[in-house]
Amino acid sequence: MSSTPDSETDYETLAESGSKPKVDVRSLVRRALLIILALLVLPYLLIPIYVLPFMRPVSTLMLAELVTFQGYDRRWVPLEDISPRLIQSVMMSEDGQFCSHGGVDWNQMQTVVNSALEGESTRGASTIPMQTAKNLFLWNGRSFIRKGLELPLAVVSDFIWSKKRMMEIYLNVAEWGPGIYGIEAAAQYHFKVSASKLSSRQAALLAVALPNPIDRVAGKPGRGMQRLAGLIERRARGSGAYVGCVLD
Repeated sequence: MSSTPDSETDYETLAESGSKPKVDVRSLVRRALLIILALLVLPYLLIPIYVLPFMRPVSTLMLAELVTFQGYDRRWVPLEDISPRLIQSVMMSEDGQFCSHGGVDWNQMQTVVNSALEGESTRGASTIPMQTAKNLFLWNGRSFIRKGLELPLAVVSDFIWSKKRMMEIYLNVAEWGPGIYGIEAAAQYHFKVSASKLSSRQAALLAVALPNPIDRVAGKPGRGMQRLAGLIERRARGSGAYVGCVLD
């Protein structure tokens, strides 16, 4: 009957032979794929949960602020406590067809694709549902991968959430400055008023700042920003049925 060598002898033998423990590559790949799959599925599990009115979702940027110990300012407010002027301005600036499309404005998307194929400069076709999906579940920056993930998330969330709930979530997670998230924190930070008390010009300035809230400071607008705000202010006044799904 052979005796079992002690552990010290085994380690000495391994060291002398130069052998190393084998890495199970297949197991590592399998685990990585499962993690990626879980991250892809998770948003679709959260979307129906976020229907609940007491849920107050946070964006990936907010989570990044927490992870890096920077912190952020976000004060959730229900849709009825947000100035209608702000809602009109944001819709007219960001997504004029918000009430009529199903998460993606396919006509505008086709126009952008055709312009890109012809080598022309293009303006983004991102809708409010697409921006909300990006803010909640994805990352900033332009890439085909992110856009490919963003489109189905926008369609599913628009199908499950009401237009009012979509707008409420969007306005409470949008970035309006370094560490400033949501319309209440933005109104207080830029204009020292609550979201319910925003004037038409203040609302237009905040809407114009949305595409680039770091460089476009709503509380300190330049001439170009003032000119854009004036245009959005006029569009908001004539928005009428375009905003009926939110402001009925």
